[in-house]
Amino acid sequence: MRDSVDPCPKSAVSHGVGIAGLVGLGLWTLVARHYGMDGPNAGLAAVVACGLPMVLWSLMVDKVHRNASTGIDWHGPARPVRDVLDISIVKIAGLWATWLAIAIFYCIARWYWNGNYRFSMDLFTAAAPWLLALSIPYIIWIDRRLVHPKDASYSFGQWVIGGAAGVPDMRQVAHHARAWTVKGFFLAFMVSIVPGNFANVVDWRIEEAFANPVAMAGFLIAVMFMIDVCLATVGYILTFKPLDSHIRTANPYLAGWVAALICYPPFVLMGGGGPLDYHAGGAEWDYWTQGSGVLQWALGGWLVLLTGIYAWATVAFGLRFSNLTHRGILTHGPYRWTRHPAYLAKNLFWWFSALPFLSVSGSMTDIVRNCAMLALTNAVYYWRARTEEQHLSADPDYRAYSDWMERNAPVPRFFAWVTGRKRPAAAVIQAAE
Repeated sequence: MRDSVDPCPKSAVSHGVGIAGLVGLGLWTLVARHYGMDGPNAGLAAVVACGLPMVLWSLMVDKVHRNASTGIDWHGPARPVRDVLDISIVKIAGLWATWLAIAIFYCIARWYWNGNYRFSMDLFTAAAPWLLALSIPYIIWIDRRLVHPKDASYSFGQWVIGGAAGVPDMRQVAHHARAWTVKGFFLAFMVSIVPGNFANVVDWRIEEAFANPVAMAGFLIAVMFMIDVCLATVGYILTFKPLDSHIRTANPYLAGWVAALICYPPFVLMGGGGPLDYHAGGAEWDYWTQGSGVLQWALGGWLVLLTGIYAWATVAFGLRFSNLTHRGILTHGPYRWTRHPAYLAKNLFWWFSALPFLSVSGSMTDIVRNCAMLALTNAVYYWRARTEEQHLSADPDYRAYSDWMERNAPVPRFFAWVTGRKRPAAAVIQAAE
């Protein structure tokens, strides 16, 4: 009844696209488990297995390629190649220069050549010749259909080439640089953790997973993390206008970048031994619940639920997941309960899994420090959420969604009740006289 009186703004992504990805990933996981395929290439195949159904659903069911937000005109005849060739050459030059800059960064940053990152580097090295070759026909093809082919990529190409290509729009140059910085930094990380997360699920013996509540919770949590990682990786890869999954804007605020980067390697502050490490002298939840099946079922089930919400928040993005970017406003799934379901779920998960208020050594100092460090970690994620809202609020669609959430969503209404903050009233729509 509430939705009919105060309807939620339409979501940029459908429920179906994420579900299609889940089905594809689930089927491939079953095949991999049956044949014992747990290597890095099997993990990479899992990304393809969930990405391909999402692409097909997006094009064949949602028909996202016909959205006005793609900037593509499918109705009229395509421009002749000769009319767009000069533009395309400038864009290709800009794109190749972008990839060169990312490659140089990878070469200089030594952490990319050790550990899990090495798989990402090997994959990117193998893919580079194909990307260079395929980028030429793709850009010419898309430029023939774009309403405004002189976009951010074109401005960046102008900046790279210099005066002969014209004066670039520096705002567009900055947008291009930010968007590709996001993709270059986070895609390498996501690809690096795909094999491990996939192998964790494939290698888990079912009889062991059902042996006790702790094992079952561990297995289900591993499944949720695999779902999150695989679908998020698809999102970073498929930033294409024909899929309407391109990056509209990347966060222009320095605070947003700082808040995000300190949560990821090599800048992460919350990892083991880091400044915000909240595990010193402590133990995980399974240690404290030993001997109590009831506690193990209750706490394990709660942690699985929180991880499920976290994974659901990624699934809801479909093809559009990526940090620090605006790729369309989501208003469905868990985003109808809270603006930041993933942050809320993962921060609660950390409190209930690490139990920082308990210490193996019995040291009150460790307890106070761990609670303080986890509270600071929570503050970092609150900071991230606020910078994301600041970025997205430039879009009137997000402002409409945010206002609706304040009036209707359970989590904002709960916090409004706790703090005594008055909720905004819905706008009254009157018929024309």
